[in-house]
This record gives sequence, structure tokens and C-alpha cells, in this order.
Amino acid sequence: QVQLQESGPGLVKPSQTLSLTCTVSGGSITTKFYYWSWIRQSPGKGLEWMGAIAYTGNTYYSPSLKSRTSISRDTSKNQFTLQLSSVTPEDTAVYFCARGFLDFGSWGQGTQVTVSD
Repeated sequence: QVQLQESGPGLVKPSQTLSLTCTVSGGSITTKFYYWSWIRQSPGKGLEWMGAIAYTGNTYYSPSLKSRTSISRDTSKNQFTLQLSSVTPEDTAVYFCARGFLDFGSWGQGTQVTVSD
């Protein structure tokens, strides 16, 4: 059974770049036809899909976040990474990594990221 675990700083200052890593175990991120997504949930709001990286390495982004988002991967470590630039307090959220694109079969537990001075 695949397991995902998010890691990264819990506090980021405004205007900086948020960087999170998702470590995958129990399966390879290069396995055919699998996609790997980043999703967040801000306080009082629903889930927001941010983007994904495919087994091929192709990336896909939410139009609303595309200008600030970058997703990459390290296949040697079986990890994929989210970078969100120019963060503001509105980017405060619980960030999840998950396997899937439109629906998600496996999720990480989530990590709280607060944007504040």
C-alpha cells in the first residue's frame, strides 16, 4: 500500500517561497499512469487542488496558482516537491500530497504551513 508523507517548514515569511516535499513509499512515482498532486485547505475553506506531476514528469497546474507554483521530482529519492513563490498570509493552509489527479486514492496526513512575520 502506497504511503505519502509531507515535510517542510511550518512557518514561512510573506514574500518568501514555500517549499514542501512529499516522500512516497510502497510504490514508485514513475509507475505508469499515476499522477501525484498537491492539495491545500485554508482555514474555513474547501480543498484546493494546486497541481500535479505525472509519472512521465509532465506537470499540470491550477490556473489560479500557475504563475507562482512549481512541482518537481527526484526519482532517486521517490519524492516530489512543491514550491509556491511570493506567499502571503492567504497561503496559510494545511498542505497535502496525494496520489491521483481528479480523484485521489492515497493521501499524506497533511502539514500545516503558516505565512506570517
